[in-house]
Amino acid sequence: MYAVIKTGGKQFKVAEGDVLKVEKLSADVGKALNLNSVLTLVDGDKVTIGTPMITDASIDATIVSHGKGDKVKIFKMNRRKGYRKSQGHRQSFTEIKINKIVVK
Repeated sequence: MYAVIKTGGKQFKVAEGDVLKVEKLSADVGKALNLNSVLTLVDGDKVTIGTPMITDASIDATIVSHGKGDKVKIFKMNRRKGYRKSQGHRQSFTEIKINKIVVK
């Protein structure tokens, strides 16, 4: 059984026991989390597609850690003009572990 969920403006395919990195969440490490935005649910041959969400399904997860991703370097330059601009960015993330897919 797996599900497609939406969190942080992105969609993720999750199954029980998966660990994934999502956009930063404001809860503490070790806290339980309930994700209600389930878009699709697949159980063997039975496929349920929400319109847009499945109201009677949710995902139980636990927050494992918070962190920052790899540095992305941004470099802008206009040739022959003397213009150079350098910038860096590290995106914050939250690592969560999927405990259970709950269907009511």
